[in-house]
Amino acid sequence: MRVNLTKKDLVNVVYMQIGFSKQISESLIEEFFSLIIENLIKEGKIKISKFGTFSLRLKKSRIGRNPKTKEKKTISKRNVVLFKPSKDFKKYVNFKNDN
Repeated sequence: MRVNLTKKDLVNVVYMQIGFSKQISESLIEEFFSLIIENLIKEGKIKISKFGTFSLRLKKSRIGRNPKTKEKKTISKRNVVLFKPSKDFKKYVNFKNDN
């Protein structure tokens, strides 16, 4: 059972189903991901209809501990990406699991 879906897999799907060359398919996938990342950074939130919403949340700095050495360190503040699936996405996933 395969767990990971790679960009190469997506390129092959676009190539096989739509018929674009692999070069065009690859640039299409790259452009799609770049568009999502750029808009997420600029707007802080991006909604893809019938799929879900990606949003950025700022995590505050905090004290962490290395479990091996018990050494305490400060974990710096950073942005994390959150994903909330749409109702349609949840419905589709649950429908597929019921069969």
